[in-house]
Amino acid sequence: MPETSSDAILTSLPPLTAQAARLIELGVHELAGISADELRTFAENAGGTDGDALLAVHPDRAPASALAPLLRRDGKPGFVVVDMPDVDDFVPDTVELPDAPLYVATGLDRGDRMANWSPEEALPALTAEGRSPLLLHEGIHWVLQQPPILERNRCFMTIGSRLRKPNGTLDARTPAIWISNGTGRDGRERRNAPKVGWCWWGNRHTWLGFGSATGRGSGGQRQES
Repeated sequence: MPETSSDAILTSLPPLTAQAARLIELGVHELAGISADELRTFAENAGGTDGDALLAVHPDRAPASALAPLLRRDGKPGFVVVDMPDVDDFVPDTVELPDAPLYVATGLDRGDRMANWSPEEALPALTAEGRSPLLLHEGIHWVLQQPPILERNRCFMTIGSRLRKPNGTLDARTPAIWISNGTGRDGRERRNAPKVGWCWWGNRHTWLGFGSATGRGSGGQRQES
């Protein structure tokens, strides 16, 4: 049976200053080549309402492959599935990021209401609602700051990140973050670990919603998505 979620789990993020401290604790600032002081100062000055804003490092500075192992669940580290060695090639598509190493995403939603929708169906619906699909690295940042957001049977896709092939077409894989069952190539030792994987653009999954945001901004400037 699906686990019960509370509205608090879905809506309340730690203050940006606490998020900065968490990233520093994990060493994300070192991965990104940003000083701890710079990260703290940005968090102190950035716009966004406590509980509604996510502090994110630009994926050019801290790619998904470096962030995923920092995830933890039941004491087990996160991982990227073996058949996604090109995970860092999934970049923003139709999503405009602030031109800065640090920024804030606001109005995050896990998209439970869209469970059992395909990415192909979800994207135009999110756009019609004035929402922007989450990027993979944003989804990882969210789980780093708020681990309970990743629940068994209530995980989420991050379809704002796509891989464009050399011929210009989009790869049919779309990234997602969920919980490993420890089967197949994951290995039994990874059961219950956070997992970065992918699903097909046209496929539906009852246990995957679609993460989204209402805006992104940097240095106190907020832009609607």
